Amino acid sequence: MEGRKKVKDEVFHLNTPLLESINMSKRVGTTVYLKMENTQPSGSFKIRGIGHLCQQLARHSKGVICSSGGNAGMAAAYAAQKMGVPATIIVPSSTPPLVVQRLQDQGATVKIVGKVWDDANTEALKLAETEGLTYVPPFDHPLLWKGHASMIAEVTASLGPSVKPGAVVVSVGGGGLLCGVIQGLKDVGWTDVPIVAMETVGADCFNAAVKAGKLVTLDDITSEAKCLGAKTACKQVFDYSQSSELTIISELVTDQQALHAIQTFLDEERVLVEMACGAALAAVYSGVIVRLQNEGRLPALLGPLVVIVCGGSTINMEQLTYLKHKLQS
Repeated sequence: MEGRKKVKDEVFHLNTPLLESINMSKRVGTTVYLKMENTQPSGSFKIRGIGHLCQQLARHSKGVICSSGGNAGMAAAYAAQKMGVPATIIVPSSTPPLVVQRLQDQGATVKIVGKVWDDANTEALKLAETEGLTYVPPFDHPLLWKGHASMIAEVTASLGPSVKPGAVVVSVGGGGLLCGVIQGLKDVGWTDVPIVAMETVGADCFNAAVKAGKLVTLDDITSEAKCLGAKTACKQVFDYSQSSELTIISELVTDQQALHAIQTFLDEERVLVEMACGAALAAVYSGVIVRLQNEGRLPALLGPLVVIVCGGSTINMEQLTYLKHKLQS
């Protein structure tokens, strides 16, 4: 019991660096800060929420099960290994082999089911039921959002009491990170800070919902940003988008723009992140922020811009080369 008791107070995520980017700041004409969630032990911000959820729900579990094309699975496997609990990760066939290998290296059992995340998730829910495992949702759970909110508390501490962001830029898949960021902004009294919610065309369930005024289920995920690939956003994130007390600006970039962003980020900041993260970076590199200022949707004199660099473990040089061939031809 002693070993388990010790785990109780252990936090699985790191307080990540908040770095000023000279190059990005030049592009938008205001200071750009990068919240470097790529430096988390599981490779992405997901460990915040999933670590917190596992602490609350899986401490005496006979095993955790998670459906994930990558980062949620990595986080669940990492947290489970730290807690000494078995992990089963169900991934869709679109998952790169390098991710399957990394999950196995983390000690998880990996099963490949279906074409997209929704298929894998259906299987995970079924196995959780039949085998009595603790289901770890990748994005749709209040405990996840509470865990993710910790990054905004860190941003506040890093910026100091006299500095407030002009806007926060995040990538949106199913909406877990966005819900966490909003929760974090509420916790520190920053609900008036606009949020720029970035997706790629073809993995744009949140943008589709905002446009339709109701939750929308996409027919398919056609974007190469597979980790944004939920067909339906979570209800909470849609409800936030309809709230009059929040400013959430939903924007799309193409896969080509997301790819250009991760290449530029690699050149300028010497960090390799995945396409899902490239969506947020493209807000700066493809001129979305400047356009929003020109349209009057963001202030012309913008306070510091905080970009959440959500990270991602589904990228390496081989994958980057593949994306370049596929998207630039």
